[in-house]
Formats: sequence, structure tokens, C-alpha cells
Amino acid sequence: MSEVAFLRAVVGAEWFKIRSVRSTVWTLGLAFALSAGLGTLIALNFRSGIDRVENFDPLFAGLISLMLGQLALVVFGVLVIGSEYGSGTIRASLAAVPRRGAFFGGKVLACALTAFPVSVVMVAVTFTATQTALGPYGTTAGADEVLPGLVGACVYLTLICLFALGVATMLRSSALALGILLPLLFLGSQGLGNVPKLKTVLQFLPDQAGMELMGLVGPSDDPQFAHVYGPWGALAILLAWTAAALVGGYVTLNRRDA
Repeated sequence: MSEVAFLRAVVGAEWFKIRSVRSTVWTLGLAFALSAGLGTLIALNFRSGIDRVENFDPLFAGLISLMLGQLALVVFGVLVIGSEYGSGTIRASLAAVPRRGAFFGGKVLACALTAFPVSVVMVAVTFTATQTALGPYGTTAGADEVLPGLVGACVYLTLICLFALGVATMLRSSALALGILLPLLFLGSQGLGNVPKLKTVLQFLPDQAGMELMGLVGPSDDPQFAHVYGPWGALAILLAWTAAALVGGYVTLNRRDA
């Protein structure tokens, strides 16, 4: 078997695992429910009180719910490998694919090939639902700065899912990984990153970079909400976090027994 055929077989096997696990449907379904459902409620709330909203931004109203929807994608990324550690099937998997680099690479690619299309659909559905709920106050994908925000959301959701996969591989435990990631991402997204004394450091966390990439932060001259970097800086930060987590996951998998 050629190298390409071998890697294709490994990715196919990992993708089959993802599709055959019941938790995949539940977690990805929850991601849609949180993003589109909660987003619609937020948009309706904005619409009903539009006269009291200062500097209203329909893109913010349309995408802010993704910061909760991301938590379900984080759970999905953790379970891609954490479920194997929890059940002990990691031993059988490594016996079937003893080349750990190929095994981990297959996991990463299968996760990405699932997370990216799910993210695209989730962002499209959420944006459409929220802008419909906003009615005359909504915007379109062709408006200024909207399309970059939508593309940034798709990229961020995919990368945060892979980041979660890397963290779970390093920790070798779903419970431990989720116990760290969910509070960190939830609290960071809900405002800790905007506390002046904490912002200097917390603005470089992956979820804060994701908000910048989606255009959900204030303008550059806003001392409270703006970051010291722009969208390209945010992308670099996200790629660095994701790469560090995946490299750390590979090193841990390669050096430690199952």
C-alpha cells in the first residue's frame, strides 16, 4: 500500500469513528441549537429595544451567539480522542495503526473535515436566522465588513475545535480537558477579557482572538473593548494556539503509553 493510500485509509477509519459515535450527533446538534436558537432570541431582544441600543451593530447581534455555540464544538473536538482514552479503545486503535504520527494526523484531518463544513453551515444558518429576526435593522452578507466576519467565524470555529482536540490529547482525559476549556472559553467570552486589569493578558487567549476575527470587538480607538491587534493578528494568534496544542498532543501521544 502506498503512503497516500495508507493515510487515506487512516483518515477514512477515523471519520467512520466520528460518524458512528452517538455523541457526534448530539454535540453538533447542540452547536446549531445554541447558535441559531439563542442568536434569534438575542436578535429579537435587540429589535424590541433598538431605540435604547447605542452603536447598534447587526453583525454583533448576528454572530455573538456563536461564542456559546463554540462550546459544543469544543466538546466534539475533545471527544474525538478523549472518548477513546476513556473507554480504553485507544489501545486497539494504536495496535491497528502503530505509527502514532499517522494515527494522530488521521484524527486531526477527520476532525477538521467534520468541523469545517459544520461551521460553515452553522454560521450561515445563524446569520440568516438572526438577520431575519432583526427585520429592517438587519444586514446582508454583501454589506461592508460582514463577509470577512462570516469567513472569520468559520475559520475560528474550526480552529477552536482542533485546539480542543490537541488539549484533550495532551491531558488524555475528556473530563479534565472540558473542565479546563469550557470555563476558560465561557468566562473569557462573557467579559473577563474586557476587564481593564485582565485585558492586557487575556486579549491574547484564543476566544478573544476569535472575537476579533469575527469583528465582534469595538473599533481600534475604543479603550475598553478593542484589542491591540487586528484580524490578521488574531488569525496568527489562533494558528499559534492551535499549532501549539496539536504539537503538544502529538508529543504526548508519541512519548507515553496508551
